[in-house]
Amino acid sequence: MSSNLQPQVPVEEIKPGPIEGGPDSVKGSENESHGGQRKKVVIVGLGMVGISFIEKLIKLDAKRREYDIIVIGDEGHLAYNRVGLTSFFQHRKVENLYLNPKEWYSACPPGSLNYHLNTKVTEIHPEHKLVSCSSGETVPYDILVLATGSDALLPRHTPGHDAAGVFVYRTIEDLQKLIDYSAQKKGTVGVVVGGGLLGLEAAKAMIDLEAFEKVKLIERNRWVLSRQLDGDAGGLVVEQVRGLGLDVLLSKRVGKIEVTEENAVKGVVFEDGEKMECSTICFAIGIKARDELARRAGIKCADRGGGIVVGEDLRTSKEDIYAIGECASWENQTFGLIAPGIEMAEVLSFNLTQAKVHSYRKFKRPDLSTKLKLLGVEVASFGDFFADRDGPKHLPIRAGRKEGSLDALRKLTDGPAPPPVKALTYKDPFQAVYKKYLFTVDGKYLLGGMMIGDTKDYVKLVPMVKNQKQLDVPPSQFILGASKEGDDGGDDLEDDTQICSCHNVTKGDVVNTVKDGTCKSIGDVKSCTKAGTGCGGCMPLVTSIFNSTMKSMGQEVKNHMCPHFNYSRADLYNIISVKKLKTLAEVMKEAGNDPTSQGCEACKPSIGSIFSTLYNKHIMEKPLHGLQETNDRFLGNIQRNGTFSVIPRVSAGEITPDKLIVLGNVAKKYNLYTKITGGQRIDMFGAQKQDLIAIWSELIEGGFESGHAYAKSLRTVKSCVGTTWCRYGIGDSVGMAVRLEERYKSIRSPHKMKGGVSGCVRECAEAQNKDFGLIATEKGFNIFVGGNGGASPKHSELLAKDVPPDDVVPILDRYLMFYIRTADKLQRTARWLENLPGGIKYLREVVLQDKLGICASLEAQMEELVGTFFDEWAEAIRDPEIRKKFAQFDNTSDTLQNMELEEDRGQTRPVYWAKESVKEDFRNTKWTSLTWQPIIEASHFKGADEAPNGISATIKRGDTQLAVFRVKGKWLASQQMCPHKRSFVLSDGLIGDSNDKLWVSCPNHKRNFELNGEQAGRCQNDEELSIATFPVEEREDGMVYLKLPPVHELDGVLGTKKWMVKKGESGEGPFEKLDRRLGPNGVGMRGRKPFETKKAVAAGGPNGATIDW
Repeated sequence: MSSNLQPQVPVEEIKPGPIEGGPDSVKGSENESHGGQRKKVVIVGLGMVGISFIEKLIKLDAKRREYDIIVIGDEGHLAYNRVGLTSFFQHRKVENLYLNPKEWYSACPPGSLNYHLNTKVTEIHPEHKLVSCSSGETVPYDILVLATGSDALLPRHTPGHDAAGVFVYRTIEDLQKLIDYSAQKKGTVGVVVGGGLLGLEAAKAMIDLEAFEKVKLIERNRWVLSRQLDGDAGGLVVEQVRGLGLDVLLSKRVGKIEVTEENAVKGVVFEDGEKMECSTICFAIGIKARDELARRAGIKCADRGGGIVVGEDLRTSKEDIYAIGECASWENQTFGLIAPGIEMAEVLSFNLTQAKVHSYRKFKRPDLSTKLKLLGVEVASFGDFFADRDGPKHLPIRAGRKEGSLDALRKLTDGPAPPPVKALTYKDPFQAVYKKYLFTVDGKYLLGGMMIGDTKDYVKLVPMVKNQKQLDVPPSQFILGASKEGDDGGDDLEDDTQICSCHNVTKGDVVNTVKDGTCKSIGDVKSCTKAGTGCGGCMPLVTSIFNSTMKSMGQEVKNHMCPHFNYSRADLYNIISVKKLKTLAEVMKEAGNDPTSQGCEACKPSIGSIFSTLYNKHIMEKPLHGLQETNDRFLGNIQRNGTFSVIPRVSAGEITPDKLIVLGNVAKKYNLYTKITGGQRIDMFGAQKQDLIAIWSELIEGGFESGHAYAKSLRTVKSCVGTTWCRYGIGDSVGMAVRLEERYKSIRSPHKMKGGVSGCVRECAEAQNKDFGLIATEKGFNIFVGGNGGASPKHSELLAKDVPPDDVVPILDRYLMFYIRTADKLQRTARWLENLPGGIKYLREVVLQDKLGICASLEAQMEELVGTFFDEWAEAIRDPEIRKKFAQFDNTSDTLQNMELEEDRGQTRPVYWAKESVKEDFRNTKWTSLTWQPIIEASHFKGADEAPNGISATIKRGDTQLAVFRVKGKWLASQQMCPHKRSFVLSDGLIGDSNDKLWVSCPNHKRNFELNGEQAGRCQNDEELSIATFPVEEREDGMVYLKLPPVHELDGVLGTKKWMVKKGESGEGPFEKLDRRLGPNGVGMRGRKPFETKKAVAAGGPNGATIDW
């Protein structure tokens, strides 16, 4: 097509500047370099990309001052916003389009910038490093940057293309000529040829002139914006712009322009013979890279499509000459959008200034996403938006499809296979909204899409495509969630999310300029970051981020439970409560997306917690055990070597000497590591699973009960000694703390809860950073709620003042039960209160003033719940079926050590974890032979098909540990070791499913390993990890068989001795350097204590004499 087209008439060659009296009366800068010799950077072209490069180079070179810049522009204006040309018809002021005011140029550091307008460069002399201007003047350079842009195309094969009344839409001069000409043609018909982005902009401009009786747009395709939109989307745009008064003619090609005797336009003749009268024609049919200057200099240019050929460093074929923007051809592509040019400017300016101390940046495949408002219609396309039509250009590595010889044969016989893409489409003709999102066939990755009418999700979807991260929500949620109002604030965007594609501005850029005080208005933000100075489409989001930062607003919380439910935890709580559901199967049937699903590691624990809140049955019973999180499964916090912690309850931290002796005896007998916790009780670490029953039997006999340190429930109520001992105490903090801990112990909640009671305002119990806290006053207690420590600490807020001791419990009953009913999964009270509409004020209205009329219900439910208390460990010890579960292996009484131990400060602990995960490809292990071997009695798995997580078994075979599962009628088997941290724990993991795919989630760090199908053994959230899986079946002899290699071969690959973490694998200990100064564990300075120094001096006196201190 390029051979049939020619650029518009070139700009008139004018003598080089500085020039007085140009179109803008702009005078070239006369700044001269000062100081040492600097390299001279000459830039040809003062457009949007050229000025962007200048700005970035000056900024990055501010400290080093290595460069002086000379820019030569052939237009008579300073750099202006070409994307916003349409607005010129409204204000007719060139200055309003300037990207920088005139003062900016003269305010640059002395000597750093010289500019010339109305000046055309005619030749480049690479061998002499000179450029020539039409006047005969030459300008030397050390580095030459070509930013010559592109020209609008005219169809030279079309008769009449050179007539008066034929225009292009590219520069301010083009617009001024159109304005002047149209003033003479009032009441006639104006025509735009070309229905792309530029064509619609030109049509808008001609409508804004208000000179034409009618404006018509001619498009050769069946819809407009054919390079960005499919037929449905383009058709919707056609409907909308027609409704705005634009007459659109589709599938039409101009064959001839009819002219008068004066060679002025009077109409067009289409290729089909139809005629149409008009007085003015504006062609917007594309652009051609301005590469003629480079071609004359022998610089390599692209044969097809034109453009100056550049590499990833933007260097041309000639030394020290670079090209950026629309004139550059990268990998046989030129880019007509501003964003790739700005990115080129960033890369080149960085490499010229910062690459001496950093690695070079490379120009990579640019993001061609666009979001514009054309004729009042919101239009956006992002990512690989034609992947369903043309096939995906780039698939995520994990989603790549391997083609074998069979696929090649099918291509020959059946034609090419359909693209590995699925489209999700939404069309609302009433609201004129159209959305099409393209995903990989499994729905795990977003590839691209297009939007008409409602584009507010654009800025969130673009980074999803660019980052190619696996999605954590089903594709349908992108459509259903997109229509929610108030979701365009940007609060849930990461700081590195690009919000302005024209100038590559991120959310963090805006936030940081506001936070550091640089920008105090939207105008400041635009000036500092350039956000919104291109197409302007990002301004609503920029404004929202600015306002949010200024007001320090919180972030939005996504509240769907998981992909298995389209409900929040609070929704599910109400559904389960109202319908009295008591099993996972019942919940899935009533509320799940798949009635037969087994759920996953995200939803099961939350549902189990709801069951416990409502019905309070033992969590190790079969209907409930499979729902429990890692720690609840064996009533103890699992530690990094697979052992468990033992933490009895010590209410309010008050304990008798006899009970302390019991704890000491147990810890000593079972060699447990002991430590005092921040919650005022004693932790005992390192208990083997098979020892837990014996340990807790002794503790219960000694008067202890479960401390629920493993559960999402009340942990402790911390206290100071208050009036019990303290001379400053004004309230019995210990007594109140004991009563509160005893009341709320064992109650399951959305997240763990902690309390505190201080006996006076000195606040020794730190009650103001707890989920609930009391501080004694002369009139009772002040009650604080919604605080927590941890990763995101927050002070609690005052709920009620001077509450009499008798009224404390009813208020806390209401508060805690309201939280339990309405919080999202794993939401601490602090985050819950932050997100509660109305915050603490609303909570006071509900809890203290009974605004909702539910206080009696909340109190009654809490009373019923605390009345059902039982000690989980005492029940476990008495139940023979539960006792059986506390064994390391289910097929033998043998035991194995899973990690080496070492002595530290007089106690035994596991060695530090190894630095690296195991990257060995267990999944594709090639065994020499596999034979069926009986492993365990099938009766072990009785009732598995009705259990929510099935039933698992831990198997010892030689020195290897294996995991066997019976889930949903299927037998599954794998290695026991999770390769992430080499922990032997997989049999205790929660099972998740999606359709027929099953996976096990490692109890330690939630690495999910597929157990069946073609991807069996694959880690879903870490591609570097994998596990070995084995065939398994049940036989008529009542045994479960595994197909395994010989024991010696199995041990050689998966043996415990091979993989158990050993001392030294973590490298140098964390305190080795410090201990070389202070002595082991910092005790080496004991010999320097004052009293010992005195003894040393006394011993060293003359003739054995002592010194009188």
